[in-house]
Amino acid sequence: MTTPLYCAEPARRHTAQQLAERFALPLVTRRPVEGYWLELGPERLELVTVGKQGAVFAEFVAGAAKHRREQGGGRGQPVAKAIGLKGAEALPLVVDATAGLGRDGFVLATLGCAVTLVERSPVAAALLADALDRASTHPDTMDIVARMTLVHADSAQWLSSLPDAERPDVVFVDPMFPDTGKTAAVKKDMTAFQAVIGDDLDSAALLSAAIGAAKNRVVVKRPRLGAPIEGVKPSGEQVGKSTRFDIYSIKALRGAAS
Repeated sequence: MTTPLYCAEPARRHTAQQLAERFALPLVTRRPVEGYWLELGPERLELVTVGKQGAVFAEFVAGAAKHRREQGGGRGQPVAKAIGLKGAEALPLVVDATAGLGRDGFVLATLGCAVTLVERSPVAAALLADALDRASTHPDTMDIVARMTLVHADSAQWLSSLPDAERPDVVFVDPMFPDTGKTAAVKKDMTAFQAVIGDDLDSAALLSAAIGAAKNRVVVKRPRLGAPIEGVKPSGEQVGKSTRFDIYSIKALRGAAS
């Protein structure tokens, strides 16, 4: 079922129409009374539902994004190490193939990487577009989001169609797997997001497309004890307290195939 968009701020009706057209969202004139919907208010776009469940929105200026921007640890952050940021080497061109709410992509853009955010869900893409728009006018983040480009597309298809000249150095993948009961519970404010976005049941196809497109490596983010994506075996891994990064070295994979 397509998630509707409701504009709660009359002055932003034009913005709501633009979002609805860009992401093929039905624009409704009344606030829904059940299910999930996108709501554009005076400050931001949110994914909401009835009851006390927290709203979901993408944010690059304040909150956790600000903390990571100012206190995150720079290139010492796990995601930075996983994609290969080190020393004075040139910054890689990164495709975040499962952009979601853009948190990891924003960290990499903060560190200077050019990041293409690819998101197939119209809901997630709309939330990202709204956050990027807000951050583009804030002095603390405008330079960072200038390095971020949003593409609303199926990542496997999009990566497979890239010409050689546009292939990224790194493809980052953070698939949403079905909950098996073996991982930590999803935060309450993300329950709606997972319910609307759904699971990435085609992760093997995405991994294959990512390996075919990346010049240097593919990095897959997983829960520390989560199963790797079926198919190609990782070349290595970086394990943290709660997260594991499976690393697929393109050079190593090509060597193994020859």
